[in-house]
Amino acid sequence: MDEERALYIVRAGEAGAIERVLRDYSDKHRATFKFESTDEDKRKKLCEGIFKVLLKDIPTTCQVSCLEVLRILSRDKKVLVPVTTKENMQILLRLAKLNESDDSLEKVSEFPVIVESLKCLCNIVFNSQMAQQLSLELNLAAKLCNLLRKCKDRKFINDIKCFDLRLLFVLSLLHTDIRSQLRYELQGLPLLTQILESAFSIKWTDEYESAIDRNGPPLSPQETDCAIEALKALFNVTVDSWKVHKEGDSHQFRVMAAVLRHCLLIVGPTEDKTEELHSNAVNLLSNVPVSCLDVLICPLTHEETAPEATMLDELPSDKTAEKETVLKNNTMVYNGMNMEAIHVLLSFMEKRIDKGSSYREGLTPVLSLLTECSRAHRNIRKFLKDQVLPPLRDVTNRPEVGSTVRNKLVRLMTHVDLGVKQIAAEFLFVLCKERVDSLLKYTGYGNAAGLLAARGLLAGGRGDNWYSEDEDTDTEEYKNAKPNINLITGHLEEPMPNPIDEMTEEQKEYEAMKLVNMLDKLSREELLKPMGLKPDGTITPLEEALNQYSVIEETSSDTD
Repeated sequence: MDEERALYIVRAGEAGAIERVLRDYSDKHRATFKFESTDEDKRKKLCEGIFKVLLKDIPTTCQVSCLEVLRILSRDKKVLVPVTTKENMQILLRLAKLNESDDSLEKVSEFPVIVESLKCLCNIVFNSQMAQQLSLELNLAAKLCNLLRKCKDRKFINDIKCFDLRLLFVLSLLHTDIRSQLRYELQGLPLLTQILESAFSIKWTDEYESAIDRNGPPLSPQETDCAIEALKALFNVTVDSWKVHKEGDSHQFRVMAAVLRHCLLIVGPTEDKTEELHSNAVNLLSNVPVSCLDVLICPLTHEETAPEATMLDELPSDKTAEKETVLKNNTMVYNGMNMEAIHVLLSFMEKRIDKGSSYREGLTPVLSLLTECSRAHRNIRKFLKDQVLPPLRDVTNRPEVGSTVRNKLVRLMTHVDLGVKQIAAEFLFVLCKERVDSLLKYTGYGNAAGLLAARGLLAGGRGDNWYSEDEDTDTEEYKNAKPNINLITGHLEEPMPNPIDEMTEEQKEYEAMKLVNMLDKLSREELLKPMGLKPDGTITPLEEALNQYSVIEETSSDTD
């Protein structure tokens, strides 16, 4: 009934009547996302009628009402099929000031029309394959970049930037060709980075260092939304950027990493918005070549080197487990380097662990990022090792029991999700310089068995990457307890009585044969398969492992 009345007025009424009826329709259906199939034909005709009205010379307020209803109707994919034409797309491009002939954005009264047009385009492009093809034909990505350049330094049109960026994100999400066009032809990387700089009001103090106003206000909701959309668009543009081929690329990625460092050190209007902002920053940092992530840490400034500062590596030996840096401005410092951004990433990771759900989407990106940073940058690895794996003192509890970051990560090593447990184990392994004995000290053999089996290190040793020489960080408490630590569980156990001490030799032999027969039965019924270690440390069926060792022994004998 609503569509029928609106359609009648749109076809025959004047601008004032059209505006009123469409405003009523918009107010009533603002939260509607599912539509009755019985009125589908009427909605199609209403869309067609609205496009015809938009061709006329009507007041701005009427244009906004038309576009609001069109945005609501464009949520229905079936309605879009007949109305998604090149002519109708061009109408929306013109209203959104996306034509090259529109040189400026001076008329403030037109801003609501631009914003509503961009919203309509977002819905239509996302829901219609025909619109996606027409976007390529009309070179929509280039038009969006031109509009961004017109408004990148003007804060009073954040809504326009926000929906321009959202449409860029949708386009680059749906079309891989547009990602390449944005990256190379349209210079999307520096453009979007500048949008972020503008949203954060960054003031550079050095080539890759920005000033942080610790007492400044949080980002406004508009600035936060704009930054989030820019981060999402940048993620698509850089999703394949694992290697840096040119010096210019390296510089641009470092600038972007410095902007992301600034992003991690500021807050949004609410805690949820801050987490969303930091989450998108983490995702984007995962696309930055690891060699460019050194800008996440930087030497201390003059203010940060004040006498009140206590550096992490200068704490007394009896305080190394606490690892809290005390500065007058709360800056985390290690080895003369500002570690604030890394500490924020670590805190973000712990919050995601504490959530207890959606680990694959929410936790693995930050864990992977911290792992790669630790593998490539020594200062980052040493700082994280001190924070996550401080020298052991109390070994009476199992490694997975407790509320420290180490306890939480060890629990993840046996998580049901294979990807989650692999990246958690890998992170701890890298912090231990990929040394098996060091990892087992913090996790126990049982928790680490999956990683060691996958890496062929069940027999011990170390990984393939090179690290600096080890330092003895064992505390006196650990050294005293070490002989009584259960290597499987990784904690101190009271000596247990040996059940075979009071058996006679005949009883021992009987129990041994009983065990052999039980294992043989399980093996023949294929309920259990005996496994052994190959010379390279990987697991294989026992017979194959024995054969390989036999061949090695024969070869050694021949050589002798």
